[in-house]
Amino acid sequence: MSGYAIVEAGGRQWRVEPGTQLRVNRLDAAVGSRHVIDRVLLAGDGTTVQVGQPYLPGAKVLCEVLEQTKGPKVITYKFRRRENYRKTVGHRQQLTKLLVKDIQI
Repeated sequence: MSGYAIVEAGGRQWRVEPGTQLRVNRLDAAVGSRHVIDRVLLAGDGTTVQVGQPYLPGAKVLCEVLEQTKGPKVITYKFRRRENYRKTVGHRQQLTKLLVKDIQI
C-alpha cells in the first residue's frame, strides 16, 4: 500500500511514508535486519483514513535498520551559588536509523 501512517516508535509518534528515514531511540537490532512496527495509530491512502482505538489491528510498518548511531552531544551544567559547586554533565542519546519499506493494513 502506498500512502502514509502515523506510528508510535521509540516513545514518539511519527508520520511515515515508504522511503521515510527515522531516528528512534536505540533498538536491539542488527544493521541490515528487518524491524516491524505494529503500533499503527492511523493509516491513510489518499482517499480513506483508518483510525485505531488506540492501534489498528493487523496493521504494520516494515522497516530496515540502516545504522546504529549516537545523537548530538547535550551538555548540562549544575551550579550552586556561593558554594563553589560546578558540575558539567554530557549526554549522547543512542539512536537507530530506520528506513520505511512498506505499510501493510
